Amino acid sequence: MNLRLDTPVQYLKGVGPKRAETFNRLGIQTVEDLLYHSPHRYLDASSVTPIAKAVVGEDATLVGRVVSQGVLPTRKRLKVFRAVIKDGSGLIECAWPGQAFLNRTIRVGQLILVSGPVKYYHGRQMNPREQVVLAESDENDEDVKGVVLPVYPATEGLSHRQIRGIIRVHLDEMLRLIDKDSESVMPKALKLLPRREAFRSLHRPMSMDEAEAARVRLAYEELLDMQLVVAKARLVAKKSPKGVKHELKKELTTQLKSALPFELTQGQRRAIKEIVGDMVSGERMNRLLMGDVGSGKTVVALFAMLLAVENDSQAVFMAPTELLAEQHARTFNELLAPLGIMPELLLGRASAKEKSEIRSRIQSGASRVIVGTHALVQEATEFYRLGLVVIDEQHRFGVEHRASLVEKGDGPDVLLLSATPIPRTLALTAYGDLDISALKEKPAGRRDVRTTVRSTKSRGKIYSFLEDQCAAGRQAYVVYPIIEESEKVDFRAATTMADRLREALPQLSVGLVHGRLKTEERDEVMRKFRDGSVNILVATTVIEVGIDVANATVMVIEHPERFGLAQLHQLRGRVGRGAEESYCILLSDGQAKARLQEFAKTNDGFRIAELDLQERGMGQLAGARQSGGVELKFADLGRDIELISYARKVASDMIESDPGLQSQGHMSIRKRIERRYDRGITLFGIG
Repeated sequence: MNLRLDTPVQYLKGVGPKRAETFNRLGIQTVEDLLYHSPHRYLDASSVTPIAKAVVGEDATLVGRVVSQGVLPTRKRLKVFRAVIKDGSGLIECAWPGQAFLNRTIRVGQLILVSGPVKYYHGRQMNPREQVVLAESDENDEDVKGVVLPVYPATEGLSHRQIRGIIRVHLDEMLRLIDKDSESVMPKALKLLPRREAFRSLHRPMSMDEAEAARVRLAYEELLDMQLVVAKARLVAKKSPKGVKHELKKELTTQLKSALPFELTQGQRRAIKEIVGDMVSGERMNRLLMGDVGSGKTVVALFAMLLAVENDSQAVFMAPTELLAEQHARTFNELLAPLGIMPELLLGRASAKEKSEIRSRIQSGASRVIVGTHALVQEATEFYRLGLVVIDEQHRFGVEHRASLVEKGDGPDVLLLSATPIPRTLALTAYGDLDISALKEKPAGRRDVRTTVRSTKSRGKIYSFLEDQCAAGRQAYVVYPIIEESEKVDFRAATTMADRLREALPQLSVGLVHGRLKTEERDEVMRKFRDGSVNILVATTVIEVGIDVANATVMVIEHPERFGLAQLHQLRGRVGRGAEESYCILLSDGQAKARLQEFAKTNDGFRIAELDLQERGMGQLAGARQSGGVELKFADLGRDIELISYARKVASDMIESDPGLQSQGHMSIRKRIERRYDRGITLFGIG
């Protein structure tokens, strides 16, 4: 058959329907997806250490043939998988305690690469942190010596070696399908590889320098595509119907300022001024307000909502969960009570009769401040005069949810809230079509959370500390990265440890929430915690963005090395919301102590976001997917600042001269964007 970029992978030799289903788990459905399946690292087989020169007390990377292997029990009933590997210089034993299952995958005759510390135990021995099978016993190993081998993200039933073999067989044929670069989009100053050469060097590099040159070229393409989507979105927004023109009447807003039981921070006052400027301009506001948990975003949003209400409009606040919607409704009730305004709350779990009555009040205009969840975007919900849409934790909503709510009004202003601080570089890249306000100060009286790193040997002391805090009337969270115990990992699981906590602290009430619970069950447990009838809440990361429990003063995080720094900061933000001193305890025996100690030194979410960006790259950070729905695979914002600058300038010029990307030189780029980006067809598919 004639291969095309949109050919399903199942038609490639060596794949077939069954293996295609496994590829789908990696997001690979077409030949083009396979081309873009980037190695997450490379093995430079020419720079490994000869086995004879591996030094006790140092880390090493070795390549050798397996000459013997087996599983040996120990006195402590721990099964240890051992394998002896050999190269031209000598032998070494490798040991994997507690990983007997490797007996099924590492076999005599295989050529393997191992990496880890070399120790002395009845002779030299390595305890590999990672191992990679390079070739089977019947494969020629000449093609893996002295070359750079890509290691691809894999999945159960499809190893990185199998992926590498399939790509190797089809690469030349796939390369012929790649469009040539348009000269207008390739800045000469960057000296980038041609597109076809970049894909060859990505999958078949002759050196690490070649692999990096390929990454840079494809990172530029990635950033250019994103900036084209952003530039087009900005253009569409400008051409959309004029926004609701609000007048600054200072009626309700002045009353709110006088009634607040606290002083606004300088950052809050600055953000309010920026938002008011947008709302009175007559142009539609599209603004992102970001700041740490507890930095006061909700109060800023409320000032904007009251400005809309002063102008005979309605203001709606959409939250991602019913618990959060309830929480915001209570906050608004307290703050608006002196003004005589009662917020309306619309939830999906309300009875049909209740929802009908609420929707009638909204449609008639009797309700002016409205809080709710996805129920707000349902067809049955109609507004009297929608002037402002506020969307909380906006990264948890799809583009279509946001658009559906906005379309219920005649050009309402839009304010997006995010409790995930984002580095400026990332914000300009992912949210270039929005104006951005940031809250970097904490309200007066809010304390930093004391953060410490402890080993699991301290577990008994930590349980005693939890007991003391709860005896004093406080509450605590204990967070785990997985739900249930697994043979493949030794992480303490939430379900198991919830039972152990109940045994260790029988006088306390221990609740458990995780993503596999039904929403109703999860919300019920979290409501009990909020109301104080549960002392300790054991959870997975479902509480990362969750309820505001001012009485919770302790956050214990097991296996914190499994979380990104920004995610750890979000979890830490669940405590420290009241007047009492609060604590975050990172319980780890892992290898990432230095990284965790760095995290423990600061409570500044923007600083932590910068560290997270340096550590994990853009693709993993919350918000990175929002502009187009595609996770960046190649760009590294810590070192690609120059690429971003060029991409933004080129994209702006392209959209200005050819808004629909319909010229001959831009057509292939337009088609690529339509294939890769959720918003591509919406923005470019209509020309």
